[in-house]
This record gives sequence, structure tokens and C-alpha cells, in this order.
Amino acid sequence: MAKDFYEVLGVSKKATDDEIKKAYRKLARENHPDRNPDDPAAEERFKEIQEANSTLSDSEKREAYDAGPSMFSGFGGTGGPAPGGFGRSENISDIFSGLFNRGGGRATEQQRGSDLETEIALSFNQAIHGDQITVTVPKSERCQTCRGTGAEAGTSPVVCPRCGGRGIDSQSQGFFSMSHPCPQCGGSGQVIENPCQTCGGSGLTRQTKRYKVNIPAGVQNGTRIRLAGKGEAGPRGGPPGDLFVTTRVAESPVFKQLPDGNLEVAVPITFVEATRGATVEVPILGGTKKIRIAPGTEHGAIQRLRGEGPPRPNSRGAKGDIRYRLAIDVPKKLSKDQKSALDEFAGKFNHNPREELLKRASAGSGKVNN
Repeated sequence: MAKDFYEVLGVSKKATDDEIKKAYRKLARENHPDRNPDDPAAEERFKEIQEANSTLSDSEKREAYDAGPSMFSGFGGTGGPAPGGFGRSENISDIFSGLFNRGGGRATEQQRGSDLETEIALSFNQAIHGDQITVTVPKSERCQTCRGTGAEAGTSPVVCPRCGGRGIDSQSQGFFSMSHPCPQCGGSGQVIENPCQTCGGSGLTRQTKRYKVNIPAGVQNGTRIRLAGKGEAGPRGGPPGDLFVTTRVAESPVFKQLPDGNLEVAVPITFVEATRGATVEVPILGGTKKIRIAPGTEHGAIQRLRGEGPPRPNSRGAKGDIRYRLAIDVPKKLSKDQKSALDEFAGKFNHNPREELLKRASAGSGKVNN
């Protein structure tokens, strides 16, 4: 049974010409035999996709196909793609030119260098207040002897005799042609007859570079800072990639950095302070301040000082907050006098905080009568 062309392209029967075209381009790239050399079924899928597009991209063929097999047979619909099977304006070489050279242009366009990654260790204070740090990066740089051409001094690369400088090698396959990178020049469009003795014809040499990295105030652990154009040099004079620096911030003995850019501090308080309320002194960046604890404060309660946290990167001077997580400190050892004082307090403070809990538990354990 013949396959439904709409199903082959993964579109509905009401799909527009543009939707069909996009679906075809996507599937053709994914299923092209050159991109699936280890899949024997790729070629057959590719032919089905071609045939479906040949029909649905042509308004007359599509109308006949939708009308039924008898109408469509006159267009060669069951015998493979008709001539011009990529539609009136489609050409397979145009579609797949993007597989081998970006932007559909000549394959001799300069290739961009690779991006680089490195890490930098920062103290907590450096991260909070900002700093300038120097990083050392081993990388490929343009050869100074040949100035990146790859050719010996006094000589120049010559036009590839096989592809004539186009960088692609076209082969005819029936009614369409396929383009591949030229095997002789590797797609550069040029060959080097006298390679540079310094770089061996690559146009690149290995060097160690030092760069200054401006650390913005308030940077967090794991932040990536981009240094444009500081990555690997591009081959044969191509543009360089970028350098990405990831920050590793040391922990503070007092402050904890939070994902939202604020800081948190664990503040111990006494039972009396939590019960009666108090004003206590807490640390801030570069000093201390006092905060008011309300009577009856529970363990784990949060107090906040707004605007006392670190600067927020790229926020024009705005600062985060410092959160104080209050923890009731329970002494592990008591003197004889302290024990006596607690006993006296317990006798006067006739309160069982578990009474309500036990009542609910007792009520919940009762049997249900049917």
C-alpha cells in the first residue's frame, strides 16, 4: 500500500505551501544518506520524502493527489518523483549546501575558532565587592611567521586545481546534484604548496596568553563571564572564538550566598529572647546592625534587612538583602543555680505544648461504628 504523502512529511492535509516546504527541508536534512552512512534504510526514507515533496509542493499534482489515485496516476504519482521533483523553485543542491558551508555561501568562507572554557577561584570578598583577576590560558594563536596563511614566507596559497577555489565538489546523481567539501583542499578552496616551517601549514601555533578578567560586584559561584574574541584563533586567518570564565567562589564563615542574589546568616538567640522579645546585634557586610525580635519568635523565623546585601550585577547599583534565620540556642550544660532557676520557672509556667497534639491523636485512633 502506498504511503500517505502527508504522513511522510508529518503535516496535515490542510498544511500551507510554506509548512510543507519547512517540513521537507527538515526531514531531508535529517534523513540524507550522507548524514546517515550507517543506516541502510536512510536512502529509502530519503526517496519517500522526495516523492512526497515532489507531489505536495506542486499545486496541480497536489490537487490531483487529493482527488484520488485515478486522477494522480496521470502525474506519475505512483512511479516515483516526476521531473523537477523538488517543486518549481526547489533544488536539492541549494538545500544541502548548508550541510557543508554555513549560510549557503562558498565553502571558502573563513572558519571561526573554537570557544574556550576556564575557571577562576575567588574569595568571598572578591565576589561580593568585585575585582580584576588575571587568567592564564593555553590556546592556538595566529602564526607570526606566516601571519596565519599557512604558507612559507614569500609564498602564498594557490587556488585548488580540483574545485577551482569553490571549496566544494559537486557530483550529479540523476536529476539532482550533491555538493561535498573538496577532498583535495578540505573545503578551503586553496592548497599550500610550500607549508610554513613554523606551523606546518596550519597557520596556528600553540601559545600561552594572559587576560585580565573584570569580576563584577555580587558575582555568584558558577557565573560564566564571556571574553569576546579571546578563544582559539580561526584556521587560515579566520575569526577567533570566545573565552568563557566560570567563577568558583569560596564559602564565607558567616554569610551564605543564595540563588536569588541575597545573603543569609544563621543567628542564635536565647529562649528568653525568643519568648520576651529583644533587640540583638547582627553582622552586615563591613559592620553590624541591630534588629528587633518580636515576643514569641519561633525557631527558624526569618528577619530581613533590605538593601544590605551584595550589589546585583547589571542592576545599576541596586543591592540585595540579608536574611537572618533565627535559631533558638539550647545550652547543653547548666550550673546548679541555673537548674534551680529552671525548675522554679517550670513550676510557675504550667503549660504543656503537646496537650493539643495528644488530644488529636487520641481522637483519631477511635474506631468507626457502622
